[in-house]
Amino acid sequence: MSGTLYGVGLGPGDSELVTVKAARLIGAADVIAYHCARHGNSIARGVAEPYLRAGQIEERLMYPVTTESVEHPGGYAGAMADFYRDSAELLADHLAAGRDVVLLAEGDPLFFSSYMHMHKRLAPRFSTEIVPGVTSVAGASAALGIPLVEGEESLVVLPGTAPADELIAHLASGSAIAVLKLGRTFERVRAALQAAGRLGEAWYVERASTPQQRVARVTDVDASTVPYFSMIVVPGAINNPLARLDASPPRGVTVVGLGPGPGDQQTPQVRAALASATDLIGYTTYLARVTTRPGQQVHASDNRVESQRAEFALDLARRGRRVVVVSSGDPGVFAMAAAVAEVAAEEQYADVPVRVLPGVTAASAVAAAFGAPLGHDLALISLSDRLKPWDVIARRITAAVDADLVLAIYNPGSVSRNHQVADLKSLLLDRVAPDRVLLLGRDVGGPTELLTVTTVGEFDPTVVDMRTLIIVGSSLTTVVQRPGGRLVFTPRHYGR
Repeated sequence: MSGTLYGVGLGPGDSELVTVKAARLIGAADVIAYHCARHGNSIARGVAEPYLRAGQIEERLMYPVTTESVEHPGGYAGAMADFYRDSAELLADHLAAGRDVVLLAEGDPLFFSSYMHMHKRLAPRFSTEIVPGVTSVAGASAALGIPLVEGEESLVVLPGTAPADELIAHLASGSAIAVLKLGRTFERVRAALQAAGRLGEAWYVERASTPQQRVARVTDVDASTVPYFSMIVVPGAINNPLARLDASPPRGVTVVGLGPGPGDQQTPQVRAALASATDLIGYTTYLARVTTRPGQQVHASDNRVESQRAEFALDLARRGRRVVVVSSGDPGVFAMAAAVAEVAAEEQYADVPVRVLPGVTAASAVAAAFGAPLGHDLALISLSDRLKPWDVIARRITAAVDADLVLAIYNPGSVSRNHQVADLKSLLLDRVAPDRVLLLGRDVGGPTELLTVTTVGEFDPTVVDMRTLIIVGSSLTTVVQRPGGRLVFTPRHYGR
């Protein structure tokens, strides 16, 4: 009968933080295995030592390399793949012989741990059991004595080895952050914190829960002294004494775009602005998509009072508030950025800072859902005639069609505006063939997403509402039915 592989989490370093179950399994196992560096010492074994017994077989799984510089023909990845394969086969021999194997893991076995590489190779062949452990993040939080997250705050855990742009994007999101795998990466992580504007909020925790534990501000740490078993932690702003919500960004008005709907299409830059705002202003429906934090003031209003909303935002900012005006999609495309800029141009608001943060606009989201229909020159046109007369809209549509541009049509119709879409179809049929490609994207990325490929001739105006965006193709826009899925595209070349 085969033995069982136990992935046993040991916690962050203090032997007294080993769970009762982990201690029992360590003492009972036939084989104790642990990873170690080339010098042969193992932190995991040191933590587990009080629970070991005489006569147990010990297997040291010694890493062949500790950096990405290696002479293996497959590079660092190739050397590590061979090592994990050979280590798994070593443990497999014990398991096949009926011996229970405990593989020790610092922290938790499935949280940035080498155990997972053994598990993936051995679990299909042998019985396995995971014994969770206190993670290093929990250990660091305890060392700080500061809650990492509270209420609606979120926590992002990153490896210090992540690309710099990815680090900066996550750090700028306004989330609480824990960055592991430091050592040689410390300086680049500190630079990313600086670029994201959060260096002053960051804490450094070294060897949490052990007698060598050290806690300091990241700004005070000598990079040459940082070991691998250390972490940078940025607790959420609610409890972090280093977070000064009145410091960054400065007072003023920031106009943001939430994207077309799904939260994962919202940029980290926008999330950071939302998190740091004192006041949120916008249309009621759009503000409902924002998760507020305690203390933020929310000012919702109807969608037809853009100028008043902009004036209110600028007045608040002039009194020292940090105001975020919320738009759907991109704030500069048929949205609040222009309204705020127009009012901000008045003399009484000349000293109020205004910045605009882009978002994914509806045309981009709908086009991506179909493929690449906006691949060549295009025009964005709103059918709303609340702020401009219909004859201006009609002239612009006619000019764009005559120039053979792709058209992305915003604000096509509503309960009180129900003639525009039918008039659009008439304008199109006067100037293009009935088989011209026409696309309808409704609630793209949302729970009721509907994508329709049709033609100008077959187009039914009655199916369109304010949540629909229309794309009218150029003469070259093509629909391809293929086994890998339908694609719609407008080629980048023209007339060749």
